[in-house]
Amino acid sequence: MNLSFEKYHGTGNDFVIVDADACVPHRSRFARGVCDRADGIGADGVLFLALEPDFRPPRIIMTLVQPDGSTAEMCGNGARCAAVWAAERANADEVMIDTLAGTRHAAIHDDGATIEMGAPAFAPEAVPLAGDEPLIESRVGDYDVTAVNTGVPHAVAFVDDVDAVNLERDAPPIRHADAFPQGANVTFASPRDDGFDQRTFERGVEGETRSCGTGAVAIAAAARRLGLVDGDGVSVSPPGGELEVTVSDRNATLTGPVEREFGGDLRVSNAGRFDLEA
Repeated sequence: MNLSFEKYHGTGNDFVIVDADACVPHRSRFARGVCDRADGIGADGVLFLALEPDFRPPRIIMTLVQPDGSTAEMCGNGARCAAVWAAERANADEVMIDTLAGTRHAAIHDDGATIEMGAPAFAPEAVPLAGDEPLIESRVGDYDVTAVNTGVPHAVAFVDDVDAVNLERDAPPIRHADAFPQGANVTFASPRDDGFDQRTFERGVEGETRSCGTGAVAIAAAARRLGLVDGDGVSVSPPGGELEVTVSDRNATLTGPVEREFGGDLRVSNAGRFDLEA
């Protein structure tokens, strides 16, 4: 079976996009192979997108399968890539995206997209947390973290210099801590003159990514909760580029660039294995 794909990235957070109508047996196995950076295409996840162009604005059903084969409820940069992909096909400048975390509106601009991310949630049942109280600058592992759900759970730690953090050593004990019964993404942030630098260890990728949109929103939400910023707008700089976040008690938005890298075809077997077409 031949399968067409495209590769997009948002500030270095990269995804293989596949039309959800395509028959892909064993999506988890397929994603684990495709995302492998040594033997596959290489990506932070596979976006299976079902476009419904007759709606106004057009709608997409988005399913993100991660490199470990799990399914994520939400992905900010992935949703921005999905929005641009759909808008190009539907000749639209806005789209609605149905995710496991809810329906999100996205607006397309010249070099990317802005997506509404919903309201950040600190409540224990929303993150979720093992305890009955919010986790605000509480010790987990070797860091004081603030827990917030921005579509997926994040543990945010503010440090003097994100580049000085040994992410592969320090993040896993927080990611797997008993405080997070479903695990957590671990995001480190350090202040700079016009915002924050960011590094994120992503659950499901099980490593650092070049950018994390839900993590950028988590930084802005946590900084606002802790009184580290004035106003609603926050600039966040992951290694892969620049993101702009607005956050309030009722909603957050994520803005940044999106680029199409390339496309191609795969031969996919009934067992979910694949080969790149020549």
